[in-house]
Amino acid sequence: MIRKRVLVSGRVQGVFFRETCRQVAQRRGVAGWVRNLPDGRVEAVFEGGEEPVAALLAWAGEGPPDAHVSGVEAHDEPAEGLSGFNVVR
Repeated sequence: MIRKRVLVSGRVQGVFFRETCRQVAQRRGVAGWVRNLPDGRVEAVFEGGEEPVAALLAWAGEGPPDAHVSGVEAHDEPAEGLSGFNVVR
């Protein structure tokens, strides 16, 4: 199991990024959370198998149809054994 903390920049708020991320994560069996940051970026934690997390990272680089992603930073962290995927408000 791996864990990535992800920061996504660009036009990523107000475009259903968080909800779509939650749906994609659930389909892929990835645990974690996603939230908007005050600076306009989206922060997320993806935890699961290497391939599903890599697929979710690739999705984050594109985002939902109305998003315009200009950058994705991903940092390794120790896995915590999370379950489920939540939108944090």
